[in-house]
Amino acid sequence: MTARIGLLHTRLRTEERLLLDAAEALGCHIEPIDVRPLVFDPTGMPELRRFDVILDRCVSLTASRAVVGMLESMGLRCINTARAIAACSDKLETTLRLLRDSVPTPDVRIAFDQHSAIDAVEDIGYPAVLKPTVGSWGRLVARANDRDAAEAIIEHRSVLGSAQHGLHYIQQHIDKPHRDLRVFVVGDRAIAAIERRAEHWITNTARGGRTAGLSVSDELASVSLAAARAVEADVCAIDLLECPHRGLLVNEVNHSMEFRNSVDVTGVDIPRLVVEHARTCVAEVAS
Repeated sequence: MTARIGLLHTRLRTEERLLLDAAEALGCHIEPIDVRPLVFDPTGMPELRRFDVILDRCVSLTASRAVVGMLESMGLRCINTARAIAACSDKLETTLRLLRDSVPTPDVRIAFDQHSAIDAVEDIGYPAVLKPTVGSWGRLVARANDRDAAEAIIEHRSVLGSAQHGLHYIQQHIDKPHRDLRVFVVGDRAIAAIERRAEHWITNTARGGRTAGLSVSDELASVSLAAARAVEADVCAIDLLECPHRGLLVNEVNHSMEFRNSVDVTGVDIPRLVVEHARTCVAEVAS
C-alpha cells in the first residue's frame, strides 16, 4: 500500500523542503497542503480525509492548533497531535506535564498581578528569567538581575503587553556554561543532539548562538525521552540546561522543530528519520 501523507504548512521553509526531498528519496510521496487558502468545514473534508497521516509543519501556532484539532476530530492521525501541540506551545502547560512525570526542570513561579509578580521573582531569587508562556526564538525573554529590573519588566508587560502577559511566568535562572543543549526525538528514539553556544545568556540560534554536534549520552536520551512522553509528542526537540547543582534540566519542548542547521553538524539525516516515522504511523493506522 502506498503511504498517503499530507504535510500541513503556512510557508514552505527549508525544513519542509528537506522533508519533501527525503520522502522522494525514500520513494514515499508527501503532498504539501497550504492551509491558508483552504476553507475548513469541521464536519468533514473529503479532500483531506484521503490521507493516512498528516504531518503538521505550520509556522502559525494558531493555524497549527486549529487545523490539527479539526482533522483529528475527523479521525485523521496527526504528527504531532493536538494534545502535544497544546502542551508544547504553552510553557506553563509544558512545566505542569514535566512536573507531573517527575522530569527535572527549572523552578517556576506564576503570578497574575504586578505586586504578586514581584513577590514571585523574589521568591525564586535574583537573577530571575521572565518569559511569555507562548513564544519562540527567545523573543521577549528577559533576565531581571535585581528588583529595579524586575519592576520595570513587569510594569511594561502589564501596561503594553497583550492579555497573555497578564500571566507572569517566572523561571529560576540557571548558571549554564555558556551553552544549552537540544536533543531531537523521533518516535521512541533520541536521534541527535547539538549544543548552542554564545557569550550572551540567551543561546538560541535565532539570537546568534553557534551550533555544534553532540553525542547523545544515555543520560541525555533518558531525560529527553521522558520529556517527549510527558507532552505526548511524536517528533520534537528538547531544550536542556546544565545546572551545576541539579544536573540536566528540561527547559522547553518544541513541537515543530527546526533542524536545517543541525543535519550537517550532527551527521544525522533528521528529515529522513521523520519521514520514516510518518510511514511507520501509516502502517499502524492501516493495522
